[in-house]
Amino acid sequence: MPKPIVAIVGRPNVGKSALFNKLIGKRVSIVEDTPGVTRDRIYGETDWNGRKFTLIDTGGIEPRTDNEILTFMREQAGIAISHADVIVFLTDIRTGLTASDQEVAAMLLRSGKPIVLAVNKMDSVGAVDPDYYEFYNLGLGDPIAVSAVHGHGTGDLLDACVTYFPPPDAGEEELDRVQVAIIGKPNVGKSSLTNKILGQQRTIVSDVAGTTRDAIDSYFENETGKYVFIDTAGMRKKAKVDESIERYSVLRAQMAIERSDVCLILIDAQDGVTEQDTKVAGMAHEAGKASIIVVNKWDLVEKDGKTMDRMREDIRRDLGYMSYAPILFISALTGQRVDRLFELIQYVNNQASTRITTGMLNSVLADAQTRVQPPTDKGRRLKIYYMTQAGVKPPHFICFCNDARLFHFSYQRYLENQIRNVFGLEGTPVKMTIRQKGDKEEP
Repeated sequence: MPKPIVAIVGRPNVGKSALFNKLIGKRVSIVEDTPGVTRDRIYGETDWNGRKFTLIDTGGIEPRTDNEILTFMREQAGIAISHADVIVFLTDIRTGLTASDQEVAAMLLRSGKPIVLAVNKMDSVGAVDPDYYEFYNLGLGDPIAVSAVHGHGTGDLLDACVTYFPPPDAGEEELDRVQVAIIGKPNVGKSSLTNKILGQQRTIVSDVAGTTRDAIDSYFENETGKYVFIDTAGMRKKAKVDESIERYSVLRAQMAIERSDVCLILIDAQDGVTEQDTKVAGMAHEAGKASIIVVNKWDLVEKDGKTMDRMREDIRRDLGYMSYAPILFISALTGQRVDRLFELIQYVNNQASTRITTGMLNSVLADAQTRVQPPTDKGRRLKIYYMTQAGVKPPHFICFCNDARLFHFSYQRYLENQIRNVFGLEGTPVKMTIRQKGDKEEP
């Protein structure tokens, strides 16, 4: 049984993202005193009184607008409402009850879903603002006074939400999902790929670079497994990030990489590998994430019999530090080879989770040292006593030796290649720690 879903909806700039962050307990949604900052619906997991549930932050609903982005935000909020078990309708004490509030309330009542009315920005304790009582006119029952900034009233709000949750399933288990971050420079087709995978208009797709600002989680399941796709804001060069909102977007993309299992690094087939692509890929590599290099817009490239081979060679040259990552050529527009992503995601995720016994590792180590003797320096030879695996995602190996200063990087790379030759580890970086005699072993 899936977790209950609570959607936070309301007019723009009533504090939905601030409330979302307060309930989640961390800064996930962008909070900026500018209407329309949250454009897509943002998902988060939290719990209250022992019940885990999914919280959705939506873009503000502007009932009457001709603006394309605002219209889409309204559609996204509508999708969130349709999926929700409970709707938190957030209003603002400072602006009071507005005509837009009344139109949104009418829309929510038509949905037939349970509605919890909350009046935000009730930051003072003590006497109640007289304007609070006019929200009874919405006909949604007793309003709950909350302060998203200070947290006042959030307990009462969550208590009200939980009363509408379906009964808990005793056999409910946490789903085994692969977290997949879709990353790349702006306008490379990240949102288009997400929508092609999901088969629905899940995120805003636009030719305007920078349309996606938040990192957006989308659950997807097929015969190959269960996934959460994280569509991230495109990462621009720092010199071009002049808006505070865009700075948050880059930070959000970095956070998406950190919480992912697998990164899909999108590259524009028409542009090839750019300087910004190398930086994006480098972030995934440094974070130790399993990665797939996905060359998008392959349908737009004029081809001959060797075009794909030449492009593959160029990528291997420009992203030399990611020689382990498989390369897949796709078109998010036509769907070409998109279905092959799933098995590849599962494969590299499994490779990153590989555990190798100490005995097998040391057998490979002994064979490698027989083939190529460890280096010497000023008559002193490196002695490697043994190797053990300390962790996974990425596979982390610890080598114990007589003197770490003798362990040249070239020999470290040689040992890594020998391990890869025997055990594969395709699609994942490998971490190697050198410890000398007397150092404490990591637990």
